[in-house]
Order: sequence, then C-alpha cells, then structure tokens
Amino acid sequence: MKSDNELIKDYQNGEIEAFNELVKKHLNMTYNYFLSITQDRVESDDLTQKVFLNLIKGLKNFRFQSSFNTYLYRVKINVLNSYFFKNKWNSFLHLDQIKEPSIDDSTHEKAFLSKELWKNIEMLPKKQRNVIVLRIANQLSYKEISEVLSISEDAAKNNYAHGVKTLKKRMNHG
Repeated sequence: MKSDNELIKDYQNGEIEAFNELVKKHLNMTYNYFLSITQDRVESDDLTQKVFLNLIKGLKNFRFQSSFNTYLYRVKINVLNSYFFKNKWNSFLHLDQIKEPSIDDSTHEKAFLSKELWKNIEMLPKKQRNVIVLRIANQLSYKEISEVLSISEDAAKNNYAHGVKTLKKRMNHG
C-alpha cells in the first residue's frame, strides 16, 4: 500500500485513482470525527463530503510542508468552523426552534448530554473550540494540536484549560 505522500504525488500527476485511495484510507476516520461531534449521520455525511471536495481542489497545490494528516485536520477544522457558523445563523434566525418530537426514554440521556456538550463547545471562542475539538474528538496530543493549529504547545494547553473551565460553568458542573 502506498503512503499518503505517494498517493498525493500520483494524484498531482493526474492519477485520479490515487485520490480514491486516499479517500478509502481516511473516509471512516473523517466520518466518525464528524459523527462524534454532530451526533447526526446526515450532517456527518455532508461534512465528510465537504472535506473531500476541499481536498480535491487543495491537494493539487499541496507542497508537503506538513504531513498529510496535519493538512487533513486543518481541512476538517475549517469545515467544522463553517458548520458552526452556519448553525449560529440558523439559531439567530430561530430556525433551530422547530419542535422535535419528544422521546420519553432514559437511553437517550447520553445522546442529549453529548448534544448539550457540543452545543456549548460550539459557543466557545474559535481557538478554544478548535483545541477542544482536536483533543476530544481526535484525541490529539498538545504537540499535535500545536502543529495543526500553528500555535505553541503552551497556547494549546491554555486554550484547552480555559475552554474546559468555561464548559464546566455553562453546564453547571463547577
């Protein structure tokens, strides 16, 4: 099996099948990343498609200055930030106020708490939100986060700590 860099070089040389191989390698991870955040299969599908559409365009100019995984995380963060921005407008325009059928089942408590957590993460300042998403959804180290977001490790740690503190306050846990 070829490495990501070999596949990217092949794709840059016009081999479309090389891009398909990259998609096969990273599709499940990307989809699961968005599913862990949105808890919605349709939204996760849409966001995953946007990532790979962005990659189709962006990989033609990929210069191998960072690893493909770092580049992929950046694309996912950008797509996620656009998603959060769109949701803020929907909320502002009260499009999110349409009533959903209520379900009286305690098995949905975990899903509710997860949705509540992600709604609160969505409201964090962009830097804190990006660090927390990379740390929680991708379980990246602070070193990896610093590379993806082009910030220092200390800045990653501080943004994470401030974000967690804010989340605890908002969710009445501290």
